Amino acid sequence: MEKNNLNKIKKHSPWMVLVTVIIGTLLIGLDRTVVGLGLPKIMDDFGISISTAGWISTAYILSNAIFVPVFGKLGDMIGDRKIYLWSFIAFIATSVLAGLSWNISSMIVFRALQGLVGAAVYPTAMAIIVKNFTDQKSRSQALGIWSASMAASSVLGPLVGGPLIDLYSWRMLFYINLPVGILGIFLVLLYLPDDKGKEKKGFDIYGAITLAVALSSLVLVLEKGREWGWISVVSVLSYLLVLVFGFVFVRIEKKHPSPMIDLKFFKNKTFVSALIVSFVSFGGMMGAMFLLPVFAQTYLGYNATETGFLFLPMALTMMVAAPIGAKLSQKIPIRYCVSFGMFLTALGIYLFTGLDPKTSYAELVLPLMTLAIGMGIGMSPLTNAVASSVPAHEVGIASAVLNLTRNIAGAVSIAVLGTLLVNATESNVLAIGANTVINDQAYASVVPALVILKAQILAYREVFLAASAVTLIGSLVALSLKDHSKIKDKKIEPEVQLEGII
Repeated sequence: MEKNNLNKIKKHSPWMVLVTVIIGTLLIGLDRTVVGLGLPKIMDDFGISISTAGWISTAYILSNAIFVPVFGKLGDMIGDRKIYLWSFIAFIATSVLAGLSWNISSMIVFRALQGLVGAAVYPTAMAIIVKNFTDQKSRSQALGIWSASMAASSVLGPLVGGPLIDLYSWRMLFYINLPVGILGIFLVLLYLPDDKGKEKKGFDIYGAITLAVALSSLVLVLEKGREWGWISVVSVLSYLLVLVFGFVFVRIEKKHPSPMIDLKFFKNKTFVSALIVSFVSFGGMMGAMFLLPVFAQTYLGYNATETGFLFLPMALTMMVAAPIGAKLSQKIPIRYCVSFGMFLTALGIYLFTGLDPKTSYAELVLPLMTLAIGMGIGMSPLTNAVASSVPAHEVGIASAVLNLTRNIAGAVSIAVLGTLLVNATESNVLAIGANTVINDQAYASVVPALVILKAQILAYREVFLAASAVTLIGSLVALSLKDHSKIKDKKIEPEVQLEGII
């Protein structure tokens, strides 16, 4: 049976398979980031406050985080192509519904549904790539390109969304998914080979439920912690739910014959090291990418379209650097390649500490491209390290864990850096105000605004410095990675089990 499946896979061009899953990856990634640009317009149309509008993003992130591991497991059980195809169709349908939203309640519901069905794309896409690329070098390059497309989608959001909002309406942010999605479905039917799930022991429903409660509580407090207060009753209750249901989840997984997440993954040093590096690197990048558009529009006077074009060089650079990273990882140990990539990422973020209201577009390009080169070089071998460290029939759930780690890293980073920015601004206002002397009362009316401006600029510098320092720590952690992707036989079976590394 497995040989027949392998023959079916080989009849399809693996590179067209890659193109097909990249379309889905870009579509889901863009949708996560682009909607934030439309929030001001949505707030005006629906007459809602910014705190209420925040639930548009929170609903998506919550449902997405909950169902990523679920779909990763289902892909391993019943076949990745089936899960990928039907989730893709459902995502397009929910996108159209979101565009048709008539009030904030309908918008939140449809965004939650988008997050739910979109959660299937990343884990199944990575598993599909692993199954279709049987040559190790080609697999490494493919995973590198795919990883770069995933990262690029997070910075392409403003580029795509800006013109749509400025020229049309916020509803176009959702409708644009329809034509692209139809193309994606056509390619799935044409190029993705059918596959059979390997695990038949039954779905871990109780593990899924307890994990869902733990993850939703964690993501919710990360999203709303600043608004609620980090030590408020609601936040503390969320922490307790995470701990209690996380503990119950682990107990269930230890006993279930086909657990939602195989805990033996976490005895694998390569897998764990890769997760740590991914958490740190994505946290740093997503934190920086969250703050930079705000800075550009608030202090440099950029509109949505101009902010989008600001990230174009970064996205293009990342796509070029990813294949280079894949080739480098075939010649030098993965740990050095990833570590160097993370070092460049940290350097790029550090260069943002020089931002001020006089910063030009050209001055922004250098740190953005430095960051992109680092992420491109580091992400490719890092993703390949995860794929190569687990049995191929469990790549779906391993990919889900990796994606979940990156998502939580982004949420943690945005929450922590956002809080740090607010606190640093308040502290700087007090410090600068205490050392400010007004000699000419004619300028008394403008001094408070100048004090606040300087305090905010200094706060951004402090936050970028913190993000850079954390990413630099990640580059050091990357040195602990072990390379299990280089095996003697250059051709590997799609279902090969690399159990010797555990």
